[in-house]
Amino acid sequence: MNKEEFVKALECLNINISEKQLNDLDTYYKMLIEYNAHTNLTRITEEKDVYLKHFYDSLTLVKAVNLNDQTLLDIGSGAGFPGLVLKIVFPNLKVVLLDSLNKRITFLNSVIEKLNLKDITAVHERAECYVLNNREKFDIVTSRAVANLNMLSELSIPFVKPDGYFIPMKADAKDEINTAKNAIKTLGGVIKETIVFSLPNENGVRTLIKIQKISKTNGKYPRKFSEIKKKPL
Repeated sequence: MNKEEFVKALECLNINISEKQLNDLDTYYKMLIEYNAHTNLTRITEEKDVYLKHFYDSLTLVKAVNLNDQTLLDIGSGAGFPGLVLKIVFPNLKVVLLDSLNKRITFLNSVIEKLNLKDITAVHERAECYVLNNREKFDIVTSRAVANLNMLSELSIPFVKPDGYFIPMKADAKDEINTAKNAIKTLGGVIKETIVFSLPNENGVRTLIKIQKISKTNGKYPRKFSEIKKKPL
């Protein structure tokens, strides 16, 4: 996907990207490649592939929710997908990028500083620790292909405000959804919508699972990650 195709594809998502935002994404891409040369952030490095499989893919979150001035948490943000891309294109969002590896946080902070982005923070912490002071504080929580949905739900739903949304971004997720239904219900969520689509030019199936928080999460969740992994809900 070249940049012209990227802009046209975004128009189909009702996103009109500005010249400045395109320039910021270009700077982000160049910094990603430079940093990736010595610190592994992504296997996808060709410009056309990054624009399709990282930048465009991140922005497909708009298929599930309108983005304006909400608070958004990206769990396991890695190199900033989707949270940093969303912040660049939707500057009124208030974003936290959460990751457990400091080398990723160092990279994210360098991009945030270079682009002079405001109301965005990169946090080096595990989700089950960060939640201790940030329970039910976010309008939207998202994560892209971090863990199985039943485990990811326990790490994510406690952060969501009542009536807010947890929207994991997955590939083919039918089996995961069936396995995770009990966990989602136990944690106070309900699946409102499952959006399945293909990336342009048949570059893979994607699934957005729109989970609404309809009741408070019991304070005993999330458990320690070792317990979540050993005995998922």
